[in-house]
Amino acid sequence: MGSHVWPGLSSYPDNPQEAADSLLPLLEKANEVVPKDVQPDTPVKVGATAGLRMLGDETSEKILQAVRDLLKDKSNFMFKDDWVTVLDGTQEGSYLWVAINYLLKNVGNDYSSTVGVVDLGGGSVQMAYAISEVDAAKAPTNAQGEDPYVTEMYLKGSKYYIYVHSYLNYGLLAARAGILGLDKDADNPCILAGYDGVYSYGGIDYKVSAPSSGSNIIKCRKQALEVLKVNEYCPYKDCTFGGVWNGGGGLGQNTMYVGSYFYDRAAQVGFIDESQRVVEARPLDFQVAALGACLTTLEDAKSRYPKVDPNDLPYLCMDLVYQYTLLVDGFGKFIVQLYCIFLVLHTLKVARSMGVWGQTNHFMILLLLIHFL
Repeated sequence: MGSHVWPGLSSYPDNPQEAADSLLPLLEKANEVVPKDVQPDTPVKVGATAGLRMLGDETSEKILQAVRDLLKDKSNFMFKDDWVTVLDGTQEGSYLWVAINYLLKNVGNDYSSTVGVVDLGGGSVQMAYAISEVDAAKAPTNAQGEDPYVTEMYLKGSKYYIYVHSYLNYGLLAARAGILGLDKDADNPCILAGYDGVYSYGGIDYKVSAPSSGSNIIKCRKQALEVLKVNEYCPYKDCTFGGVWNGGGGLGQNTMYVGSYFYDRAAQVGFIDESQRVVEARPLDFQVAALGACLTTLEDAKSRYPKVDPNDLPYLCMDLVYQYTLLVDGFGKFIVQLYCIFLVLHTLKVARSMGVWGQTNHFMILLLLIHFL
């Protein structure tokens, strides 16, 4: 079963205790689900992701320690300090790939039957998909300290080579800062007409204003391409953007499941049904939505897009143009089919082990904190 709360841990950089307390509803749910007699033998683990990574070591460690203290003081479950940690980019992407393909019952089949995943957060975007053994052997060796491009996994008797890359600073909110930073003193063609304000990200304030003529999708797309660095030198034959190897493409990338901000914006502007957790879509849908948004003034957008948060409305043209550009120019060279999938932020998973964890009839609790700045 699953449960979730919002916002995530990274929303409390100045209040570690409040961050930890945000997990209490999840622990209460776990107490209801897991029988009391097996709670002392049931492990609880917390894995935080990109949002917490980007807060810096000192801030993130204070939050993690507050979570450890909470689990010690207010939980009856089995717990160890090192079970509360920050996942690296490889773990984050590969775990998501496994989760989606398990749900689709693809695991155990040939890699060509699996789907890829792209998770667009605020600070970073992750891509993961299965590649052939031949392509895995061609993977470049990253510099020391950097995550490897390929991770090997054995699942249901099958060996998979998973291409994973976490693109830090290419998340949706980070991209806004990148686009606004291209020319800090000029009106920005990605901003809806009628807005004049300030955008804050990463401790930096950016002056934001729209041209008198309003947003312009052609000029905005040019800025999105510049921020993505699609033309940056890449020493490899197959690349995505920013000089990054793309894994070689192949059948494991033909069908992509995209989530988080991809799903949110698609549902908010109305080209997918938000009552459905998985919806087929096309990169073109993001372009069409961007065309409509970029022709709208801020005042008209309030009634046209009532589901969009007022704080996000001025950037709606920018967000949709960036998403389309990311899909088509960043990742889309091999994408044949696209699905938008709802990915829960700050979620609780309780699974009966059935012997998988070395004990039968026991449970494991995983607080998988997929948050982004």
